[in-house]
Amino acid sequence: MTNLVLDIGNSSLKAAFAKGSRIGETFRYNGEDIYGYVLNLAAGKRVNTISLSSVRDLPLELLNRLRELCEELLIVRGDSDLPVRNLYNTPQALGPDRISAAAGASAMFPGRDCIIFDFGTALTIDFLSKEGEFTGGNISPGMRTRLRALNSYTGKLPLVSPTGEVAALGKDTISAIESGTILGLIFEIEGYISRYPRNTIIFTGGDAIYFAEKMKSPIFVVYNLVLIGLAHIAEYNAKKKFNF
Repeated sequence: MTNLVLDIGNSSLKAAFAKGSRIGETFRYNGEDIYGYVLNLAAGKRVNTISLSSVRDLPLELLNRLRELCEELLIVRGDSDLPVRNLYNTPQALGPDRISAAAGASAMFPGRDCIIFDFGTALTIDFLSKEGEFTGGNISPGMRTRLRALNSYTGKLPLVSPTGEVAALGKDTISAIESGTILGLIFEIEGYISRYPRNTIIFTGGDAIYFAEKMKSPIFVVYNLVLIGLAHIAEYNAKKKFNF
């Protein structure tokens, strides 16, 4: 049984084919013709389930066309039937990428309390209990969002692109912005880690490796945690459907 997992973010689409909870080669697409790209990707393949997470509102026409490519289209939401229990007060409002990442962490690190740091446009910090419960989380501006905000909301501060080395103290405006932004994020992350020292720490998202290289604590970097979670959700759905 082959499933197709799709993670549609704010700026790109990530995709992979999965057998059970295992995903194969991952693909990335930055354009707007999502259906055309998926159609080309799925050409000649028999797809059982398309498991989809999207932070965008997708038009009904696109969803109907995706349904034509598979036996079942599974649109993941915070209040979907999932292999993790969602304890968010407003489960329907929880981003599908966040709950899918939690499902991925549950599949990869069963029986562990986890903190999932997802580095993207926003930095999300989500908690998964060893019982497989999504207990909540926080949202903070991501690195590039912070850098853009300093440039956009001030009259003279430039837009800075981060480099590999970060000074403890800035010696000019550019290094002060870079160090202040990156060290601020590091101190924020370390605060969570020190508060929950027994939790398994998982970094994912575009800037995961950048920050993992700057941490002293043991970190698991899982680039495609959302895709792994979507594969796990598809497998869970199939087992329930056929009473495995």
